[in-house]
Amino acid sequence: MEKRKIAKTGLEVTPLCFGTSALGNMPDTYGYAVDEDRARDTVNAIFDGPANFLDTSRNYGLGRSEQRVGAVIRERGGLPDGFVLSTKLDRDMETRRLDADRARTSLEESLEVLGLDRIPMLHLHDPEHCRDLNEITREGGALDELFKMKDEGIVQAVGLAMGRLDIMLPILKDWPFDTLISHNRYTLLNRSADEMFDYAAKQGMAILNAAPYASGVLAKGSAEMPIITYQKADEAALAPVKRIETVCAAHGVATGPVALQFSMKDPRIASTVIGVSKPERVAQTLEWAEVEIPDAVWRDLEELDYSMEDPEANRVYRPA
Repeated sequence: MEKRKIAKTGLEVTPLCFGTSALGNMPDTYGYAVDEDRARDTVNAIFDGPANFLDTSRNYGLGRSEQRVGAVIRERGGLPDGFVLSTKLDRDMETRRLDADRARTSLEESLEVLGLDRIPMLHLHDPEHCRDLNEITREGGALDELFKMKDEGIVQAVGLAMGRLDIMLPILKDWPFDTLISHNRYTLLNRSADEMFDYAAKQGMAILNAAPYASGVLAKGSAEMPIITYQKADEAALAPVKRIETVCAAHGVATGPVALQFSMKDPRIASTVIGVSKPERVAQTLEWAEVEIPDAVWRDLEELDYSMEDPEANRVYRPA
């Protein structure tokens, strides 16, 4: 795979990144469990494939995602050469505290669990779910601590990963981030991150677009998975999905590859983050990235309406 530069950090990543939140065994979010062996096989499939980019977090599955990724890293004697691992500074899951001290503790926990002495890419995660945004943004707060970690050489690239755009964009304008991760907000169904992506691209930030399948419905189909952005969807909510499915069917292509390549073909997006929970999904993603999509599909899809609203406004958040 080609590789794209991450700002001026020296890191280069493939246009596909594999997300590992489901590997933390989060059935409340995804509707299914993932055991240790399946998670380990999935991580090995990622490391053995052509993509060089994996994303995890300190709080996915209350630490299980990082633990399982770290176990494979140790078994293999370290990260594969040239591989970029991204993880996150996370709040204390009981108190929701994310001040500078908690940020430092989160980094130390990640280094220990992953078995690494430095983190290639580190994002401050989910400030909208923390107890006090001021703890993060004030002088001497968690963001200052994040950039201090970069200055210390423990971290190579620093970024912001979150959902709510009304909080995210102002933070992006106040700090010289290398990267950002946005999820569910730039898909065939929703383009609410468009303005933010324009701004970030002009600033030279590497945009990592996560969840182009809107949590799975655009990959598995409205009949099999009537869930949009982790919430059960009624017929009205599924209607836009079905219109997309109709367009794709008319041209003889599956919706999954189209949803994936919608993100991958955007020149602003450095890498598209795809969550996987078994080795077969890794192989499928790589195949879908290579599917030939007729130009007529994109023209017809441009005729369809899409949302600019917050896709998670009514989400019941269950981080475990």
